[in-house]
Amino acid sequence: MATSKRKHVKGGTSVAPTGYTAIPVKFSEKHQSPHYLYVKEHKVRENTDPYRPPNRTLFILNVPPYCTEECLSRLFSGCCSVQSVEMCEKPKLGEKPEATESKFFNTKTLLGFKVAYVVFKSPAGVQAAQSLSAQGPLVISSVNHPVQTGIHKWIARYTASVVDPAELKKEVDVFMQAYDQKVAEEDAKAENEDGIPDEDGWVKVTRKGRRPGLPRTEAVNLRALEREKRKRARKELLNFYAWQHRETKREHIAQLRKKFEEDKQKIALMRAQRKFRPY
Repeated sequence: MATSKRKHVKGGTSVAPTGYTAIPVKFSEKHQSPHYLYVKEHKVRENTDPYRPPNRTLFILNVPPYCTEECLSRLFSGCCSVQSVEMCEKPKLGEKPEATESKFFNTKTLLGFKVAYVVFKSPAGVQAAQSLSAQGPLVISSVNHPVQTGIHKWIARYTASVVDPAELKKEVDVFMQAYDQKVAEEDAKAENEDGIPDEDGWVKVTRKGRRPGLPRTEAVNLRALEREKRKRARKELLNFYAWQHRETKREHIAQLRKKFEEDKQKIALMRAQRKFRPY
């Protein structure tokens, strides 16, 4: 019984979640145990996800960390021509895939297991991809298309992280030129709209329409610095030590007692003045 059970587990298929199809993959030919990708057709309400067509998009779960977009494109290219592959940490709906404009800034490395969207050029690609579950495991890393792992992957990632100063300067210059152009366009637009009421009758007030303030003289700046210095000096050593705190409490209690005695004398005097004197 134990032998038949082991054979069943070794040659059996993975139980996929409801609505998904399990596709076996393995890292290389020498690996025996397969890993399973869970796929299904990406279906959403009409016009809610225009960047991932429902009839041509395959949604994939359980994508291993070593599997890249190029690997998925190569694995499913036998089904149909692949238009695009997108990987993300969790499912997204109705959001445009973020285009990486820079390789120096705003770059995020996805770690751990991921989800993916594979968009085919034809609707037949989705059905063909789901039929891969009946075939043998797909190989991710081959001799012609090796996938780097371990120390080789770390070395390649470190090498890619070394910045070329000339290339970085070129990208920064391009960004600054675009930024300066954007600021100039906004200033020109603000000048044209300054003082002109909109359709509701409101007039937009900009900073350029304000009266310029008078510059401070050196004497005024020195007086302001002296005031700030005196203010900080008063705050720094107030009740800094424990004995200062105790003395302050004693003085406060003494003042309260003195005020209490004065109030008692005032009350006694007021009572004596109100005493009834018929003659």
